[in-house]
Amino acid sequence: MRVDTDRAPFISMIPKGMGAVTKRLITNVRVVNEGRIFDADVLIVDGRIERVENELFPDGRTEILDASGKYLIPGMIDDQVHFREPGLIHKGDIATESAAAVAGGVTSYLDMPNVLPPTTTRVLLGDKYALAASHSRANYSFYLGASNDNIEQIRNLSVNEACGIKVFMGASTGNLLVTDPQILELIFAEAPILVATHCEDTPTISTNERIFRKKYGESIPIACHPQIRSSEACFKSSTMAVELAKRNGTRLHILHLTTAKEMELLNPLPTVEKRITAEVCVHHLFFDQNDYRDKGTLIKCNPAIKTTHDRNALVDAVNDGRIDVIATDHAPHTLKEKEQTYFNAAAGLPLVQHPLLILLELYRWKRLSLETIVQKVSHAPAQIFGIKERGYIREGYWADLVLLDLEDHYQVEPENILYKCGWSPFIGYRFHSSVWATFVNGELAYFHKRVSDHIRGRRLEHEYE
Repeated sequence: MRVDTDRAPFISMIPKGMGAVTKRLITNVRVVNEGRIFDADVLIVDGRIERVENELFPDGRTEILDASGKYLIPGMIDDQVHFREPGLIHKGDIATESAAAVAGGVTSYLDMPNVLPPTTTRVLLGDKYALAASHSRANYSFYLGASNDNIEQIRNLSVNEACGIKVFMGASTGNLLVTDPQILELIFAEAPILVATHCEDTPTISTNERIFRKKYGESIPIACHPQIRSSEACFKSSTMAVELAKRNGTRLHILHLTTAKEMELLNPLPTVEKRITAEVCVHHLFFDQNDYRDKGTLIKCNPAIKTTHDRNALVDAVNDGRIDVIATDHAPHTLKEKEQTYFNAAAGLPLVQHPLLILLELYRWKRLSLETIVQKVSHAPAQIFGIKERGYIREGYWADLVLLDLEDHYQVEPENILYKCGWSPFIGYRFHSSVWATFVNGELAYFHKRVSDHIRGRRLEHEYE
């Protein structure tokens, strides 16, 4: 895999000399959208979906892509990534990680504030948007980070300045951990937009660390990670977040849930009827505690990958509607930062290049349907974050689209990884499906294992009902 400055070829190209391409037609495709799978052609005009019908006939200025045997889904909206820019660009940056994203079928992403300096002011938010406008290959929006001392910044946010307010209700870095109960109450009471939480109880984790240090010293086995970052620590913090949201009427989105116990806090209503929604990440649906034996600190993340029982409960909650969104929590670190002893190894996995392939494995194992996958990675994020005219295959919407080949195997190897960190926990794994093409705003951003260098995403627009 490589980044290519040449536009990837179509089956049929418009005649030379006829000016800029404004029309593209995807033919003979199986569409997965809004709970249905059906055959159709999809016409794209000026970056938007013009028509979704059977047997559309192009004129002479239309590029045609014959997608026979492929499935077309709305592009994934990844509601939790860490692209590391500014300040941590030795791990990743907006250009490299968004290239990996479009290769993975992610057409839009919501990026987290724990960079350097942390994104805790509206001015710093503006700086990140300027970076993305120049370098991002996918569409983008950014969270404002909450701290103990930026309540005025939060109060003054407008709906379109940020996708949400990120609150670390557990261990974090820098000044992003909100430890003052009064400030936490104010954030939930006065937030003008959605509040997204990382829920782990720091005192519980600290107590567990002391217990395991007493037993193992500094040489704690990585398999102990889910006992240190325990189910109790998660449930205690998630319960607090839910209670705060109910008391204050907050629009709350709980990120990367990992435990069966936390599913008790959630309601299986349709996403559009909820003010408290929840997310699970692909690695928590795929891995369990048995994988620490082979993967070691490569799969160390916070919250931790936990038991087989927890993983199965998460899959069940995706299917019954208690979990609304599936995301990546893409968090690249260098191999040097990962290959350390337990306390020194960085927490986080690079995942944004392979989320749909991971979920299609669960489809192959009959754990998830295609319709459910599309609901959780595309429709629900658009609903929850009020993302305007994206997340669906609808006439008039932006043409953020992904073509999937469910019969084409794809093996992850170092040479086809686009992350700046250069590794993946899936190296050597042979997926049973592939991303064949990715459209961003109607432009072919990824095709035949190549990322087009000239495509740039747009800033997402948010509007809440």
